Order: sequence, then C-alpha cells, then structure tokens
Amino acid sequence: MECTFFAYLPSSHMSSSFFLCLLLIVSVICSPVSASHSVTWTYGVNYGRIANNLPAPESVVTLLKAAKINHIRIYDADHGVLQAFKGSGIEIIICLPNELLTEMSMGEDRAMNWVKENVQAFLPGTRIRGIAIGNEILGGTTMQLWEALLPAAKNIYIALYRLGLHRTIEVSSPHSEAVFANSFPPSACIFRPDVAPFMKPLLEFFSQIGSPFYINAYPFLAYKNDPQHIDINYALFKDNRGIYDAKTKLHYDNMFEAQVDAAYAALDKAGFSKMEVIVSETGWASRGDPDEAGATVKNAKTYNKNLRKRLAKKKGTPFRPHMVVRAYVFALFNENSKPGPTSERNFGLFKPDGSIAYDIGFTGLEPSAAAASLLSFKDIAAQGWLRSSYLFVSTASVVVLLQCLGL
Repeated sequence: MECTFFAYLPSSHMSSSFFLCLLLIVSVICSPVSASHSVTWTYGVNYGRIANNLPAPESVVTLLKAAKINHIRIYDADHGVLQAFKGSGIEIIICLPNELLTEMSMGEDRAMNWVKENVQAFLPGTRIRGIAIGNEILGGTTMQLWEALLPAAKNIYIALYRLGLHRTIEVSSPHSEAVFANSFPPSACIFRPDVAPFMKPLLEFFSQIGSPFYINAYPFLAYKNDPQHIDINYALFKDNRGIYDAKTKLHYDNMFEAQVDAAYAALDKAGFSKMEVIVSETGWASRGDPDEAGATVKNAKTYNKNLRKRLAKKKGTPFRPHMVVRAYVFALFNENSKPGPTSERNFGLFKPDGSIAYDIGFTGLEPSAAAASLLSFKDIAAQGWLRSSYLFVSTASVVVLLQCLGL
C-alpha cells in the first residue's frame, strides 16, 4: 500500500521543497542507525514493575547484559528506567499508558509535549525504538478508550514526525486475543464484529506508517481455560499429534504458531496481508490457584525453554514461512503487587536478586554480583558511548533538516 502518512499532517506543512524532503528521507534510510534497527531480532522480554521487591533499574541493565537480552518493553515511560538504560545499547519500547490516551487524543500539542518530555529528552543515549499506544484497548471494557486509541496514535506519530524521530521510533498498539471472534482453526480467525469498525482504521494508519500488528499470545491462558480439550504437549512445544487446518492444508505442532497464524488470517481477511505480526507478550506462569491448570514451575520452564529455542531458529510460521517470528516474553520478574489470580504474579524468568527462577539457558547474576551491579553499570555505560555518539549526530542532522523544512 502506498505510504500516505502526509495526509495526517496539517496542509501548511506540505509547502516545503520536495528536494529537501527527499534528501531527508534518503539520509535517514541510508544511515547506519536505520540499518542497525532493521537487523532481525527474535527474542525480547517485558520488564513489568508492579512489585515492591524489584532491583533498581541500573541493576536490571546489568542483569539483561549478563543474559544477553537486548530488546525489552516497559509499560510506561518512567524516567528513572529510561535514564538507567542510557548507554546500555538495549533497545526499548515504551508505553503511553491507557490513562493518558484520552488526553493525547485531544490535541497535537499535548502529544508533542509528552514526546519531548518522555522520548526526545532521553535520546540518543537511551535507545527508544517504539511507543506502544496503550495496552489491550480494543476488546476491553472501556469504550471511551476504543474511541481515543486512533487519534492518540496519530497525534503521537505527528509529534515524532515533526521532531524527525518517525524513522527510528515505531508507533503501534498491543492487542489481546479478545479482539478475535474465533481463532480455531487458525484460518478461521476474524476480528470481532464490534471491534472491526475500530480496528480497520487503526490498521490502515499503521499500514501507512509501516507499523506491525502486536498481539499478546498466551497458550497458557488457552490451556488454563480448557484443559480437558487441549493437549498440554501441544501448548508446551512438546511431541504431540498437533492439529490440521483443512482450509490451508497446514499442520501445527504447537499452539504458539497457531495463535500467530490466526492473527495473520484475521489481518488477511481485513485486507492487510502484508502486515507483520509480532508477539508483544507470551509466557507461562510458574504458580497459580487450584483452578489454574498447568501453572507449575516445570511447565513454565518447558514452555519458555522451548519458545527460546523456537525463536532462535529465526524462521516463519506454517502460514507465513518467510516472516520471521519475533516475540517479547512475559516477564522479566514476578510482580508481587499485581491484582488478579495467583498466576498474574508468577510469570518471572528471574528472581529479584538477579538469579534465574529456573534454567532455560540464561546466565543470571549470582546474589553477590547482583548486589554489586550498580558499580558495573558504569562499565556498561562506557561500552555504549560510541554507539550513542553516532546516534546523536544522526538525530541532530535530522533536526536541522526539519528546521530548514519548517516542520
């Protein structure tokens, strides 16, 4: 689809020199920063912080470096976290929280102020690579947020554009499985009739600006809700008979890939067959209430270990074999202050002291190393200085060009 995001900008911004606009586009596309961002990664982690026993963000940086995790998502734009990640080289997606959507939808000036304070102020040292506009809005219970989602996304994008940041910072919005009317077999998946009128214009906008579709896909939740009819081995990537999709004549030996392809099928039917699907959350709880089937340490270890192996292969799904699957695992730590069932507080890969919760191949920190992590943070910051310096030069060049263009 032709990129027409200029349609979302006021007409006064369209009178600039075509040659200078072309120069701006070419300079950003050809820069090493853009090239680095385009390199395919497959494994990221969600860094949630609804807890009262977590290590300081500086210590988290040390832990992530030790585990060689280079991509994370957070659920806000906390300045302490963003400052701690400065110079680390770790790419981060921040979030415009649900409670700010309505405000951001009301005017471009509010979005500009938010982007300046929570994004631009931390560049280039902190590698902010995306902004998630809310979390699991469509399919939720607050219709006011459904209506605010697209205007908020547009206003945030316009702010990024005017600041020259739209080429390196992606705008998207994660969705839950609740946006689908059905997802079995994968080829039958469609968007819910009440969601579709909101989803389609959102997808049109994301398609125009080159954003992917983010889905929170949890085989754990599917198994927990129907353990009598779902093979636990199918959910855990273990040997099983799998399922056969008669329409596509494709076989699935794990639920994770089936959930990803269900999202692709829904996008296909909505007219967005070229849009990439990225899994914004997936994981398995290590503890749960008596009625939460499958929530055990053994199953959590099995799922996360097999998922990591699967993602490391850098291959596609049965329905999209050439589209490499990428996913953010939920979560870095258990979050002991989260409301809801016991499982909600037990998705962590690591303990607060930096040691592993269970072995899936990561190198965690020993308790003694975790205590000293604030000291080693200085070394990490020094290692990222050269990368940060180049990004600063590139960003400054874009800003100067935009000023010349009057944007």
